Amino acid sequence: MPLFDTQTLLAYLAAAAVLVILPGPGTAWIVAQSLSGGMRRGLQAGLGLETATLLHAVAAGLGLSAVLATSALAFEAIKYLGAAYLIWLGIKAWRSGEAPAESTPPAATSGRGVYLRSVVTGVLNPKVALFFLAFLPQFVHPERGWVWLQFLVLGALLALVGLCNDVFLSVAVGRLGRRVAGRGGRWMQRATGTLFIGLGLRLAIQQRA
Repeated sequence: MPLFDTQTLLAYLAAAAVLVILPGPGTAWIVAQSLSGGMRRGLQAGLGLETATLLHAVAAGLGLSAVLATSALAFEAIKYLGAAYLIWLGIKAWRSGEAPAESTPPAATSGRGVYLRSVVTGVLNPKVALFFLAFLPQFVHPERGWVWLQFLVLGALLALVGLCNDVFLSVAVGRLGRRVAGRGGRWMQRATGTLFIGLGLRLAIQQRA
């Protein structure tokens, strides 16, 4: 017996597409990275976020996400840790904007560092774990067996849909970023920092569903 029937997969993909397209912290992160570092940096951020999606899928399949759903302490700890991390990134971006443009080495805000920051940002978002716990089980059928693999496949499909959206945003916003980059690098750094701080504060005040 296959893990999924065609109707279940089509329904899931439609729901996943709607959820990905709706603006949220992930969208804001990609936009901020693309504006400040161009298309490549946006793509690196997208890969990091979708890697975090896969990690959440593995955790959900192993039952770890249930801890966040049942433990208020665990949820609050992860939430404030994630919020503090975003705010720290925002402050760092503001400080970069205050320094002369030539004093900021390009490698400091590109490549592997952007990817790893994005992975951490995605992993430290407790709402993502709760999403996997509340949404994905609707499409998992224990009678078909290999429940953990069903979670992983659904998570991979969600990551793929998300990556397509990330690529679109990175290309579109990256072109805009190149046009405005020459008009004020400091302004872009400060705008990025403000956005990160706002995301951190937003996460900090979120309540459990």
